[in-house]
Formats: sequence, structure tokens, C-alpha cells
Amino acid sequence: MGKLTNAFKNHWQLLILIAIIFTFWRTAPLQPLRVLIVFLHEASHAAATILTCGEVISFTVNANEGGQVTSRGGSRFIGLTAGYLGSLLIGVLFLIIAIRSTWDRIALALFGATLLAIAALYIRDIYALTFTIIAGVAMLATARFLPANVSDLILRIIGLSSMIYVPFDIYSDTIARSSLRSDARMLAEEFGGTTVMWGILWLIISLLVIAASLRNGLGENSNITLKRTASNKTTL
Repeated sequence: MGKLTNAFKNHWQLLILIAIIFTFWRTAPLQPLRVLIVFLHEASHAAATILTCGEVISFTVNANEGGQVTSRGGSRFIGLTAGYLGSLLIGVLFLIIAIRSTWDRIALALFGATLLAIAALYIRDIYALTFTIIAGVAMLATARFLPANVSDLILRIIGLSSMIYVPFDIYSDTIARSSLRSDARMLAEEFGGTTVMWGILWLIISLLVIAASLRNGLGENSNITLKRTASNKTTL
């Protein structure tokens, strides 16, 4: 009982954030956050394509929380796999940076600059362009002008949302509705296996990554404090 009490005391802010995200995930106020998580999924496809010597032709997200990357060349296997698992790793990275370092402003500013770079290089449709520019500018402005704790909180929200969304979406798109033309179905068509097989594999990997990150990344106390040199943070 004492351990549970201490765990709640030391991580109550994260627990409340998780409860809020779960409770209000499908509501209108969180729609931009949902689109942003889809953006991370598509950005992971794009990054995998570029890192395997391919070329990104176009990049888009839409108000219906869908997205698409059109590419040429690169590793098709890595590219298809990167959508879910890549966005999960980005979420884990954001959460760990927020909790364990004082790089919050730097990380948020780099993310904002990345959004603007993607908008300039690859996005042409109005909704995706408007969304990406507004989000990028907002993150740069937050990192520059608002207290560091605000950047910390934003990174936590994005990180936790990705970590919650990815395994749920894997289950929904590849197992519960395996007939959808998902990344897993395309992987099965091109490399063998079944949609459900790839979905289960990705789901297991995602849950293991989340468990490991929470076990090893939270530290003794993950709560945001007014002091930027909290004991579980690494200073620059």
C-alpha cells in the first residue's frame, strides 16, 4: 500500500494527464492533438523513406485524422513498419526528454522547426499546410516566449498521446478490422504473412517499448516543479 501511495504521490501529474487524454480523446477540443499524432505517424513513414535512400514526393494529413505519404525508392519494409513504431518512439522520446532533462524548450523548438520544414518541402494541400504551419509556429513561440514548464507539459501531452494512441490504433486497424488497407495489410501483401500477424507483432513490440520506457524513464519523481533543476533532471 505504501508503494502505491508513493507512486501516486511521485507521478500524480502523469496519471491525471493519462486520465484526461483517455476521457476526452474523441472530443472536439482534442481534434488538433489527434491530427498531430497522425502527423507523427506519417512523418515516421517519411523519415524511414529518406533514411533508406528514398524520396518523399508528397505528405499530407487531413481533418478526418487520416494521412498519406507518397514516396519513391527506399526500403518498403522499413517504411511500412515505421509508421506505428516510429511515431511511438517519437512519443517515448518526447516524454523522456520532458521528464528527465532540461531540454524541453530545445526539443519543442526543434519539433516546431521540423513541422515548418516538412510544410515547405512536401505539403501542398490547404488544410495540411495551414495545420502544420500553425502548429510549427505555435511550438516555436511557446519555446521562445513562455516558461520552460509549458514546453515540458506540451511534450508530455504529445508523448503520452502517442504512447496511448499507437497500440490502440494498431489493434483497431490491423486486428479488429483487418480488412482495412492498413500498413500491416500492405506489408503482408508484399512480404508475406497476414495482416493480423503483423498487427500482433507490432502490438507486442509497442507494449514492450511502452513498459520499458515507463519502467526505466520516469525516475523517482516525474512531477513538474517550479525548479528546473529537479533531482531527476539532467541540466545542460
